[in-house]
Amino acid sequence: MNIEDTKKVLDTAESKMAKAIEHLENELRVIRAGRANPAMLSGVMVDYYGTMTPLNQVASVGSPDARTIVVQPWEKKMIDPIEKAIMAANLGFNPQNNGESIRIMVPPLTEERRKELIKQVKHEGENAKVSIRNSRRDAIEEIKKMQKDGLPEDAAKDAEAKVQKITDKHNKKVDEILQKKEQEILTV
Repeated sequence: MNIEDTKKVLDTAESKMAKAIEHLENELRVIRAGRANPAMLSGVMVDYYGTMTPLNQVASVGSPDARTIVVQPWEKKMIDPIEKAIMAANLGFNPQNNGESIRIMVPPLTEERRKELIKQVKHEGENAKVSIRNSRRDAIEEIKKMQKDGLPEDAAKDAEAKVQKITDKHNKKVDEILQKKEQEILTV
């Protein structure tokens, strides 16, 4: 057992923690903060000739202003399936179809809805932190195993301290992301 092996464990832990943060950012992108954002429709799947396809692969999705999302299908006959898919996604939107494109008016958030969204944001943040803690636990277990296999005790302690430092850094990043998203939701 040598220092390179502990470096691999640290790198793996950091990589897993970074993925947890990346996942958190993707989840938060879908949570709307009062203004129209094409990412709000990123989870919508459309029945495209019998195949479930992401909306952005059958239409262009844009946001001309802060309250409107416009979906422009690449094929006119896809308007109805897209409209049905948006309704089925249960995002609380009421799409309007003018035969050419679909317009979605994003209603302003009520105080109650803002509180619900903040709870949802905090829940996603807690999931990310749990994932980060799991990565830390796995790394420390691996280091303890390596110590049994002959890694010097001081090297093991150093590695555990580094794992904790990486964990703290990622938890702080999660807190910053959550604070920014909460601020975004509370801004009227």
